[in-house]
Amino acid sequence: MAPVSEQLEPQGADGDPAAASPLPGPSAAEEPRRENGSEWCPGSGESGAQPRAAAEAPGGAGCPGSAAAPEPPEGGWGWVVMLAAMWCNGAVFGIQNSCGVLFVSMLQLFGGSEDKQLAFKTAWVNSLSMGMVFFCSPIVSIFTDLFGCRKVAVVGAAVGLAGLLASSFVSTIEPLYFTYGILFACGCSFAYQPSLVILGHYFKKRLGLANGIVTAGSSLFTVSLPFLLRVLLDSVNLFNTLRVLCVLMFILFLAGFTYKPLVFDTKDKEGGKKGRFKFPPGKKICNFSVFKVLSYRIWAFGIPVALFGYFVPYVHLMNHVKDRFGDSVPEEVLLLCLGITSGVGRLIFGRIADYIPGAKKIYLQVASFFFIGLMSMMIPLCHVFGALIAVCLFMGLFDGCFICIMAPIAFELVGAQDVSQAIGFLLGLMSVPMTVGPPIAGLLRDKLGTYDVAFYLAGVPPLIGGAILCCIPWVHEWQKLKERAKPVDGETTEKMLENESTLVSNTTEKPVRELESGI
Repeated sequence: MAPVSEQLEPQGADGDPAAASPLPGPSAAEEPRRENGSEWCPGSGESGAQPRAAAEAPGGAGCPGSAAAPEPPEGGWGWVVMLAAMWCNGAVFGIQNSCGVLFVSMLQLFGGSEDKQLAFKTAWVNSLSMGMVFFCSPIVSIFTDLFGCRKVAVVGAAVGLAGLLASSFVSTIEPLYFTYGILFACGCSFAYQPSLVILGHYFKKRLGLANGIVTAGSSLFTVSLPFLLRVLLDSVNLFNTLRVLCVLMFILFLAGFTYKPLVFDTKDKEGGKKGRFKFPPGKKICNFSVFKVLSYRIWAFGIPVALFGYFVPYVHLMNHVKDRFGDSVPEEVLLLCLGITSGVGRLIFGRIADYIPGAKKIYLQVASFFFIGLMSMMIPLCHVFGALIAVCLFMGLFDGCFICIMAPIAFELVGAQDVSQAIGFLLGLMSVPMTVGPPIAGLLRDKLGTYDVAFYLAGVPPLIGGAILCCIPWVHEWQKLKERAKPVDGETTEKMLENESTLVSNTTEKPVRELESGI
C-alpha cells in the first residue's frame, strides 16, 4: 500500500499543528470577539475557533499564520531533509509493497506438503507488518509531539533495523510474526511519521513541491525493489536478502539525524539549552474531540470497512500468478504497474480535488473504492497475463486517488487544528482490516486450492465502504447549518430569536417611516 499519512498537516517547531500554515479563513474583522475584549483566531471545519489569547505563544507569535509567526526557510538545509524524507518513504513502503515477492519465497522456504494452512500462516507475517505501521500512527503522533522528530525517527529506524536483522536468523515461520510483523513494522512507523512532520518546518510556499518529491520516493522504490528482490532471492536466498535490506534501514537510521528542529522563539531556545522537559496536558496529548463530529465518525467507520479486502492483492497476487501461469511470466511486472499508476493517480486526482468544493471531495474516494472493488473481482477472470496487467494499471490509478485526498477530506471534516490526530486515529482504525484481510484470503486458498473466491470476496468490502461514505457530504452540510443556528456567547435560544425578530422589525419599520415622512 502506498503511504497514506504523508499528507498530514505540517506542524510547527513544537509539534503543534496550530503552528503550521492554517487553511484560509475569515478576515480578522469578520471574527467575533469575546465579552472581555480578547480576539478570536480563525477556525475551520467543525472544530470552530480558539481564543487568540490562548493561541499566542509567550514570544508573541499570536494566531497561527499571523504576521508574527516565523516563516520556514523554504530551502537550504530543508532540501537535505527532503531527500532524507524521500528515502524514508521509499525504504519503508518499498519493502512493504514488495511483500508479495517475499511471500512466495517464504512459502517455498518454510512450506511442506503436510502443512495444509501454509498460505494462511505465512500471510500473517506480511499483513501484521503493514497493519502495525498504521496501528502505531496515533502513538507516533504523541511521541513526535513530546520528543521531536529527530529522536523519534532515529530510534524508530534503529528498532526497524534490529527487527529486520533478527528476521534473517529465524528457522521457522512463527518467530517472523514478532521480528518482522511487529518489531520491524513498529520501527518503520516511528521512522516514517516524523518524516512528514519535519517538512512543515522547512517549507511553506514550496511544501507542495517537497511533498511531491517525497511521495515519488515511495513510487520509485515500489517500482524497482521487486526486481532487485527477485535477483537477490534467486542468488543468495531469503535470509541474505533480508540482510541486504538492512542496508536500506541503516541509511534510514542515518537520515533521521538530518531532521534538525527549528527553534523559533527565545524561550524554546533556553528550554533546549537547559534540557527542560514538561508533559503537556492530557487533552493536548490525545485529543478525542474529533469523534464528536458525526461526519468524521462516519468517515472513520466507512474507510476501515472498505479496506478489509484492500491489501489482499498486494500479498497474494504474486502467488496467484504462480498458481495460474507458473514460472512462464514475470509476475513482478504487476507490482511495477501498481506502483507507476498509483503515482500518476496521486498527481491527477490530487489536482482534480482542488476544484471540488468542501466535503464533496469524498465522492472521489467513493469512486476509487468502487473501481478498486471491481478490479479485485476481475482478477480471477483474467486468464491471460495481459489482462492482469490492465487490471493492475487501473487498480493502481484509483489506489492513488484514494490516498491523495485523505488529508484534504480530514481538513474539511474536522478543521486544521485537529487534522493531525484525526488522521492518526483513522490510520490506527485502518490497521485492523488491513491485518485480518490477507490471512482470511490465505485460509480460503488453503481450503479451496485456489484464490478465486478470495479475490471475489475482497472486492465486496470496498463497495460497501464506498456506499457508507456517500452520505458524508449531506451530513457535513447539515452539521454546518446546525452549528450556525446555535446561540453564541451564552445567549439563550429565546434571546437569540428575540434579537432576530427585533432586527427584522427594525429593518421593516425604517422604510415605512421614511415613506411616511416623505408623504
